[in-house]
Amino acid sequence: MTKRSFNHYGYTKDSYIECSKMIRATNRNHILILNSWFFAVNIFYMIFAYFNLFGASQEQVLFYLISIIISFAFGLWIFLKPEEVERHNYFAVIFSIFLLLTYGILSSATQPYMQASMFPIMLIITAISYTGRMYLMMLMTIVASGVFLYTSYKFKTFSIAYRDSYNVAIVATLAIILHYTFQRIRIAQYILFQKDQQTRRELEIKSSFDALTMLMNRGCFFSVMEEMVRIAKGERMFLCLLDLDGFKGINDTLGHQMGDKVIQTVGKVILKTLELEGKNQCVSEWDLKSPTSLAGRLGGDEFIILMRGANSMKESEDKMRNLMESLSEVKFDGIDGIRTSVGITEIKEGESDLDTAYKRADEALYESKRGGKNKISIG
Repeated sequence: MTKRSFNHYGYTKDSYIECSKMIRATNRNHILILNSWFFAVNIFYMIFAYFNLFGASQEQVLFYLISIIISFAFGLWIFLKPEEVERHNYFAVIFSIFLLLTYGILSSATQPYMQASMFPIMLIITAISYTGRMYLMMLMTIVASGVFLYTSYKFKTFSIAYRDSYNVAIVATLAIILHYTFQRIRIAQYILFQKDQQTRRELEIKSSFDALTMLMNRGCFFSVMEEMVRIAKGERMFLCLLDLDGFKGINDTLGHQMGDKVIQTVGKVILKTLELEGKNQCVSEWDLKSPTSLAGRLGGDEFIILMRGANSMKESEDKMRNLMESLSEVKFDGIDGIRTSVGITEIKEGESDLDTAYKRADEALYESKRGGKNKISIG
């Protein structure tokens, strides 16, 4: 059993790492939100300071202006370089926390006759907003609180600094507790989401692929093919049907278990020839615009291929001939080569009724059967 870690909010390191992508994305969103809020707050405070409103003085205008410039530059980076922010997530989070807590400390120092209000707010906000490492977040909270108390006793009267000490001790403790609690709940949600996603993917794969060959099943193949043909304008595509020769004899003489092994082998050879190995992930995650071929099992010993990337009928024929040669070289347990008949047709540009193309390929397939088998016919 893997040890759970306080530093990873009560989860294992592996569980934490599995959630890292979602953690980085959430942190980036929170950085953007907090930085936007920080930018807006400083604009209002600068206006108040300029007009000497609500206790703010014109002496503080420069302080707020500098804060606006820093937050604007930081926000620009977050907005324009989201991938870079996620890649350097720890730096971005630490800088955001440093910016907000430093602002809270300086705000307190510029108002020596008042108890600090901004720093405790910043402690709580950063605690519930960011997921990092528990020890690091605790250290930052403690160090920032120590610096805050130092400036408080340096610039304020003892009575006000004493009340600041009391308040920050309570708020810092609360911030640490809230941080652990909030981030533990957040990671639990990430883990649950990942489990749901994995279950959904597994169900989609089971419903989309033939369990024996890991080729697409009939329904999924035609559904994806229709979508591919619809979006791939101007691209030449070829529909190929394959039917094994003498498969009934294999079942009758060697048994259905051997027949299943033959079907499984054919599926592997098709995937290898079309360079589709490892492609049996969720169909919903595929980029249908990429020139990737499709392969499916129609049932029994019938297979179907949508050939993409071939520029001519001859090129698609050559690809199918390579497939037939690879199958003919298969040898195991009484099987000396697998023979197959093939029918090929080109899907015509603007051909919306794919049943017509399928019918042409089917007729070509049976022409191969009638013509002596183990050959290719064009429809």
